[in-house]
Amino acid sequence: MTSGTGKRLLGHGLLLARLDTILLKDATIVVMFHRVQKTDGSDALTVDVATFERYCRFFRRHFQVAPLRDVVRALERRTPLNRALAITFDDGYRDNFDHAAPVLEKLSLPATFFVVTQWIGTDVVPWWDAQRGARYPWMTWNQVRSLHQRGFEVGAHTRTHVDLGQVDAPQAQEEILGARLELETQLAAPVESFAYPYGRPHHLTDANRERVRAAGFRCCCSGFGGVNHAGTDPFHLRRVPISLWYASPHQFAFDVALGRSVLSA
Repeated sequence: MTSGTGKRLLGHGLLLARLDTILLKDATIVVMFHRVQKTDGSDALTVDVATFERYCRFFRRHFQVAPLRDVVRALERRTPLNRALAITFDDGYRDNFDHAAPVLEKLSLPATFFVVTQWIGTDVVPWWDAQRGARYPWMTWNQVRSLHQRGFEVGAHTRTHVDLGQVDAPQAQEEILGARLELETQLAAPVESFAYPYGRPHHLTDANRERVRAAGFRCCCSGFGGVNHAGTDPFHLRRVPISLWYASPHQFAFDVALGRSVLSA
């Protein structure tokens, strides 16, 4: 039996036995996607549409899928988390609008889309796509506004996807507060959620985390895996990246329940 097969079977058995209810008691999970493409994913940032829908159906069956803002509110008020799971997306790829949003609407699931404000409606190619010789379009502002109008949350992911573990104070302030102001201007609505780029612990300094708080956001999301338990500071909110690391949704559940979710390479 391969390791992946074993994890799938164990994950399935874990769910059937409801042991995950014990392991995840009074905890919440925030998952993170980047791209949802029609073709099979060939890199750590991409899942295909069929796989994305399988995950969404799995989430709906085994968790209480909730808007991120409701998860944050529960953490702030220290109210029961009730196995909540929030779905998020990073960067603002157009396939989020074209492929992910229709699946979410079909299944009546909420989600938060964290966008890089200066990339929306442009031809910018980020370095990780350029390295692969790939190019994926961004959403337009009309599409971002459409997501908001359809009930999805839109959050900030800085203005230009900088490393907030490296930039100086003035640039950090511009990237954090500037992203919120740009989004609020485009949406004509408050923006309360923030996710910092790259997502590992060293990609955000303590000073810049405080700048996120001071800018008026209510949470700050990472991306290096982990479960959030009652009492978690919303400005230290962990997210689990969904990628080729997991062979199936059941493996995802198994690894997360046992505290083995990690940032994909």
